[in-house]
Amino acid sequence: MVDDSGADVSTEPGQRLGRSIANGDQLFVYGTLQFPEVLVELVGRCPELVAAELTGWRVAALPGRVYPGLVPAVGGVARGAVLSGLDAREWAVLDAFEDHEYELRRVRLGSAMSAWTYVWTSVVAQDDWYAEHFAAEHLSAFVARCAEWRRLL
Repeated sequence: MVDDSGADVSTEPGQRLGRSIANGDQLFVYGTLQFPEVLVELVGRCPELVAAELTGWRVAALPGRVYPGLVPAVGGVARGAVLSGLDAREWAVLDAFEDHEYELRRVRLGSAMSAWTYVWTSVVAQDDWYAEHFAAEHLSAFVARCAEWRRLL
């Protein structure tokens, strides 16, 4: 499916990757996946992370959750990182990890680079989500939760 901006959109949970991801594709991460500790627990290593910004979007706090959602925002700037070098198994693990309220979309970072990202499709809080606050208040427990989730996968 293609949205109004011409971006590829996958809307079927559990089937977000099948038709779209190719070797060399990158993932824009803006929440918990920008933390090396989380990536190591989920995929067993920390792939290359390069700081990046996505204009026209914001990283929104989600009611009752410690992780964020990416939503469109006029004049907004979502800060995060581009994750590179994922293999098919790693893509599958990260995709399984993401909630069904996320859609995988291709976005344009600047004029020459595109990447996939997970866009939130449900209710968000008015507040933004801040990586610094998450790191200070929730990161340790979240990493432990990721390790437990991975053991059950």
